[in-house]
Amino acid sequence: MAKTTPCTSRPSLLPPRAAHLLLSIATLLAALPADLQAFDSGDPFATDAITPLRPALSLDSVDKALMPCQALPADAAYGVLEVVDLALCRNPTTREVWSFARVQAAQVGVAQSAFLPTLDGRLTVGRVSADSQSANQRGASLTLSWLLFDFGARSANLEVARQLLKSAASTLDSTVQSVFLSALQAYYNAQAARAAVVAALKSEQASQASLSAAEVRYRVGTGTPADRLQAQTAWSQATLTRIRAEGVLRNTLGRLANVMGLDANQQLRLDESPSATPDAAFDRDVAALIDEARERRPDLKAVEADLKAAQAGVDLARAAGLPTISLNAGPAWESIGGLSANANSVGLALSLPIFSAFNTTYNVRTAEARSGVQAARLDNVRLQVALDVWEAYQNLTTATQTVRTTADLLASAEHSERVALGRYKAGVGNILDVLSAQSALANARLQRVQAMLDWHVSRATLARAIGLLDGNLLLSPGGTRKAPTP
Repeated sequence: MAKTTPCTSRPSLLPPRAAHLLLSIATLLAALPADLQAFDSGDPFATDAITPLRPALSLDSVDKALMPCQALPADAAYGVLEVVDLALCRNPTTREVWSFARVQAAQVGVAQSAFLPTLDGRLTVGRVSADSQSANQRGASLTLSWLLFDFGARSANLEVARQLLKSAASTLDSTVQSVFLSALQAYYNAQAARAAVVAALKSEQASQASLSAAEVRYRVGTGTPADRLQAQTAWSQATLTRIRAEGVLRNTLGRLANVMGLDANQQLRLDESPSATPDAAFDRDVAALIDEARERRPDLKAVEADLKAAQAGVDLARAAGLPTISLNAGPAWESIGGLSANANSVGLALSLPIFSAFNTTYNVRTAEARSGVQAARLDNVRLQVALDVWEAYQNLTTATQTVRTTADLLASAEHSERVALGRYKAGVGNILDVLSAQSALANARLQRVQAMLDWHVSRATLARAIGLLDGNLLLSPGGTRKAPTP
């Protein structure tokens, strides 16, 4: 019960207990900014430990030549590891999803804070007037509030926050693999475009050699003007093809710079293109690959976490309509017109919802419906995982066979072109055979370039479909990498 003590001697001075209470509140308020700063930096709930790491290329073997998230000097050549590393570090998409994961980690701390008591301080100063009388009013209080029992609402809310964090972390992993694959595709597209330019140059040089041979035969009288004109046309066509290939190369380099988080006009030099070496890394039964994918795929894990969060949301909605028990305690002091009173209170408060206008009912129905939506999404993603693995596996099988076949095709076309040109120079062949052989050789070179591109991309796509796409896929069988070319 509140106790009233008249202030008769010196009304301007506060009673000892009130002065002590005001001093405690003043000390609390003075220290509040520093405490807040300490809590901000100290992370009392250790959410940093559950926050996903910033996206970066990770390798099982130590690679001292690769500096994470560091651009190479202007005169250095980029290899596939440097390209992927910069893409993961600088691409805005990975930074955005990582920041969202940090938000969800902080939300776990918010949910944990609901289990702790809160302490509020209050100071009041005013003037009260009644019946032509006025008096100064002052007051101070400290209030401790602690929710003791809520039928599992806080626990359900914490479970929702934890599952949403798992979903965000899995979404981050999925996004990292998507950006990883995009960087690989852009890199191998640029390498293929550069190889296409080299192939176009060789075709242009071969066409020029044919034109020179036709001119020689024309001057000595063993060739016809038609041979010379046909050779001239083929040479001009080869030059046009080379010019277009150079334009495609410039565009692919711009797209590569973009996925690396750089401006499209950034000058890039590429390392030597890695050779396609078909292996048996994914030569397993497709059903086993699908099962492995369903265990590893981060996007599937994200949907599973979303489903668990939705199920916890049902419990949270139900608990919101149930009673709660809270503890409230604290001292208070108040002075009006020279009279002061000190009070201390402690007690339990029972909050009993009686009628919420069916709000709780429909919140539960909404939460159950959301759980159904997530369950359907989970089934859909599981089916999509199987389809992704199946298509990627078939594409890799086709690409592997194509790489081997185009090697034979290129060797045969090179031999045919040499024979045709030699026969023409010897005067026993015709220009049509030479031009046909050179056209076939140019097509064989382009098919070889495309086959190598398709194999690298198909291999990475299958790894992405299984959930195995990481830096180790880019290492040689010995676990080493080629040093960047200065």
